Amino acid sequence: MPPTQNRLKMGSLLLPLAGIPVHPSFSNAQRAAVKPAQPDSKALDHLALHLSHLAQASRYKGGENDNFKITHSGWQRLLKRVFDVALAVLLLIALAPVLILLALLVKRDGGPAFFRQQRVGRNRKLFTCYKFRSMHTDAEKILDAYLAGNQQAAWEWKYFQKLKTDIRITTFGQFIRRTSLDELPQLINVLKGDMSFVGPRPCTPDQTSFYADDFRIYEAVRPGITGPWQVGGRNRLTFQQRVALETDYVRNWSLALDISILLKTIPTVLRKDGVF
Repeated sequence: MPPTQNRLKMGSLLLPLAGIPVHPSFSNAQRAAVKPAQPDSKALDHLALHLSHLAQASRYKGGENDNFKITHSGWQRLLKRVFDVALAVLLLIALAPVLILLALLVKRDGGPAFFRQQRVGRNRKLFTCYKFRSMHTDAEKILDAYLAGNQQAAWEWKYFQKLKTDIRITTFGQFIRRTSLDELPQLINVLKGDMSFVGPRPCTPDQTSFYADDFRIYEAVRPGITGPWQVGGRNRLTFQQRVALETDYVRNWSLALDISILLKTIPTVLRKDGVF
């Protein structure tokens, strides 16, 4: 059976198991009489990711991973920090004209150039993560109006908290997202000590539970602008696969590994691998 048909067959089984209706307007009689509609592959990908989140969170009941200990020596951590600061300063100077131009282009609609969001860093410390803004300034109003007039989109948002076609994103925002240029302001986070060039992807406070016991490994290091998730498949990976990659990175960290990931990041960004 072709991969797409496999996903469609799995979707028809997973949707009722997850308690998700085929369509909000269907009655019980219609559900029994009508053959389930075939969801598209992207919707199934979102569903699989959502269910993997639930499975990952319910697998543990808390506790600590007592077998994990940071083995990086003090001089290794100092070397990594010196490398981060030196490269951040160099890139901020070299890319200053590009950063200014991008900021001006983002601000053309009268809104701010930067988007700020709270992320979880080393030792569970919250910090403000910077990005170039990619959405309209009235994104929430746009979303509310769109969902009010589009039942299918409202259903998709309710169960996935994502939209395949997100009308909040500006035309220029789509460009900087697909090229990862929206991440460049995180050079400031690196300079401030909130982030590193390479590390686990910075998570939001509501995502920490998905790490379960492995969160101790995540919080042992600074999150990175790039990392194993970005070069290992990005949005094609489930959350569980992302956690596995990131914990393996922390356990086996070396400066050579950081340099390898940085070098792999360049062609990955250019090819737009895993971006959708």
